[in-house]
Order: sequence, then C-alpha cells, then structure tokens
Amino acid sequence: MKLVIIAGGKGTRLGLKDIPKPMVQVGNIPLLEHQIRLAKKNDIQDIYILSGYLSEVIEGYFGDGSAFGVKITYIKENVPFGTAGAVRQLEDKINERCMVFYGDVLLDIDIKSFMKYDSLSDSIATIIVHPNDHPYDSDLVEIDDENIVTAFHSKPHNTNRYYRNLVNAAVYILSPEIFEYIPQGRPSDFGKDIFPLLLNSKKIIRAYKSAEYIKDMGTADRLLKVNKDYLGGRVERCSKKYQRPAIFMDRDGTLVEDVNLLHKPEDLRLFPFSSSAINEINHSEYLSFLITNQPVVARNLCRLEDVISIHNKLETLLGRDNAYLNDIYFCPHHPDGGYPEENDEFKIDCDCRKPNTGMIKMAVEEYNVDIKSSWFVGDTTIDIQTGINAGMRTILVRTGKGGQDGKFSAAPDFMFDDLQAAVDFILKERH
Repeated sequence: MKLVIIAGGKGTRLGLKDIPKPMVQVGNIPLLEHQIRLAKKNDIQDIYILSGYLSEVIEGYFGDGSAFGVKITYIKENVPFGTAGAVRQLEDKINERCMVFYGDVLLDIDIKSFMKYDSLSDSIATIIVHPNDHPYDSDLVEIDDENIVTAFHSKPHNTNRYYRNLVNAAVYILSPEIFEYIPQGRPSDFGKDIFPLLLNSKKIIRAYKSAEYIKDMGTADRLLKVNKDYLGGRVERCSKKYQRPAIFMDRDGTLVEDVNLLHKPEDLRLFPFSSSAINEINHSEYLSFLITNQPVVARNLCRLEDVISIHNKLETLLGRDNAYLNDIYFCPHHPDGGYPEENDEFKIDCDCRKPNTGMIKMAVEEYNVDIKSSWFVGDTTIDIQTGINAGMRTILVRTGKGGQDGKFSAAPDFMFDDLQAAVDFILKERH
C-alpha cells in the first residue's frame, strides 16, 4: 500500500518562520520523520509527500527517501487546494487503495490491524475515529452498529441536540474511486466537503474505532503536550500492538444517578464526581468502558435509538468537562417474558447481558485489553459477578444500589464510597 502525507501546513499558530509545520520537532526529530518511520516499520515504502509552503526544507531533509529505507515522491502545489484537493493531484499516479496521513499529526498506530479491518468489507473509504477531550469544538462522526458512517457533523454544533463523542482522526484508507468525487481546480476538504458528498451519493465509508495515539500539534500547548507524551513513552504504549488495562464501569448508580428503568435522555443526570473520575482515567494508562444492561428495550419502554440518544447525552455532558469514554457497550435483551407490551425481538437469553461477559469480550477484541490488569466498578452484585466472571478485580461503590440488589453472593475485592474514590485507588495502586 502507498502512503500519502499532506504536508503543506505553515504552522502560523506555532510561530514557525523557517520551517513548514510538518518539520517541527517532536523529541529530537521532525514530526514528518516520525510518520515515515512508522510507515517503514509497517512495510510501507512508497510514499507521496504533498507539499507547498517551504517544500524545499522537506525535500532537502528527506531527499529521495533512500536514507530512510523508503521511496519518496514529491508533489508541490503552488496554490493551496485543501486536504482533498491536494490528494486530487495523484489521480494519474495511484490506481489502488492508499493510506493518507495529515502532516501535523503525531501517531503511533498498528497500521497492519487498520489495513486488515479495511480489507474485510468493500468501501470507498475507511477512516479512523476516536473520542477526544474537546468534542464541542471538533468535527464529529456518526456511525451505526456496523461501524458504517451515517453522518458528519461540522462545528459549531446544534446546541439543542446531543452528539456521540466520535471524532475524525484524519487517518484514512481511500479507494481510487474517490478521485471521481474530488473537484478539480478548486479547494476542497475531506471532512467538510468530500466525505459528506460521498454519503449523499450512497457510498460506504467505514469507521475504524481506535484508542491509539493520534494527536495534532497545531498549537503551542498541543505541541508541548505531544512532546511530553512522546518523551514519556505514552505515544508508543498506546499502540494496539500492546495490551492495555481498562476500567470497566456500570452506568446507573455508578456513573449516573440511579433512575428506575431510565429510558428518556431528560432523566439522565451525571453524579457530580463522574467527569473528574473519567478525566483522571483519560490521563492514565487505562482505557475506560461503560458496560450496561438496558432491558428497557426488551420491555418496549423505548427503542434502541432512544438508548443511543441517552448515551449521546452522557458523552456530551462528559465532553463539556473534557472527559470521554473510550467506548460504550449496552445489552438491550432480557431473558424473561411476561411483561406487558414487551418486545419479543429482544426477549432472548444472550451472552451479553451481565453477569455474562459478551460485552467485555467485545471490548477486549476491539481494543486489545489486558483483562488480568483491568477492573470492574459497579454498584450491584451483578456488576461484581460480571467482573469475577471476566477474570478481573472488582470494586463495589456505595452509590446507587450499594450492593443491596441481592442478586448474587459475589464479594468485591474492594468497596469505596463512589466512582471517584474507586478510580483514585486504582490509579494509585498501579503506581
């Protein structure tokens, strides 16, 4: 597979004068070199660099790429044509699927895993998506339960609705068919122009969810943070190649106030400590997952779409406080019949309903979780039994039902007042 790097940025917000933005140093080498090294490590050796501002600096440093074990072809644009417009210049040079990086992003991803995912189904594009700590000023992506993109939401967002915290990470695999949709001779952007056009044209765009390190360094503060993460080894440790521990948590009574059979977004209320606790997880080595039974669907109190709306509100509220969950898994089933107006479609004995571990197994598979180093935090004996069944340590919190549900005799490893105290203990225990 060929790699295309869009490297025409000026770095105005970084105060750069003598070098283009992709040549800013992270650690002791240019950002662009990090990207080329990542490609080479994953057996990608044919690279196109789309340059513009001070392109001679890039060419002077990398030459033909042979010193770095790759072959580099330069395409220089004299007038900026945007991310998609720049790629349009390669129409006569690439006739196969190619990968695209933005030249202002530091990343360390398992490229082979991304390519394998892309190869499983036909699409005109596969894009990496992830949550971030500022979704309110990010361009957001909406996907269905098969990870097919259904909508793009550019900022500023409608303040009268809630959105899932899922952001376009600016890493793509594109079919050569995409050239047909990029206008020639005028600027266009993938996120704002081309991808929405593809959806309107009924083309399939697939989303690859990732918790790996993918961050732009467009401002001085972000560059400082990226350098710190790189020098501390966090960038590499976040790669999917390595297992990571996770904190799995229940929803009702643990992360949000316990409302009996909650089935309307207006009834969801975060505990005062929830955002702070999740934010601490985000800045640690742990992933954060919500694991929740939602039999309200089987009882026909609401639809799947309503549960998703509830979780969109949850993600929006957390996002406003600069916190995010890596993913949310919910089970809509219930094995017992006999409820008035129940939904027979969801009245099944499944493997995802807690204390079964189907939802946890999905997270482990999607994110390469180290289950033995992970924790389950919840307010019921069902949660504790789930954690035990999955082979992880458990914490019972005194909020919500406080372990008084009486479903199982399972004993937690530890008990704390709330999620904040539980997270503080886990993070301290790891160090």
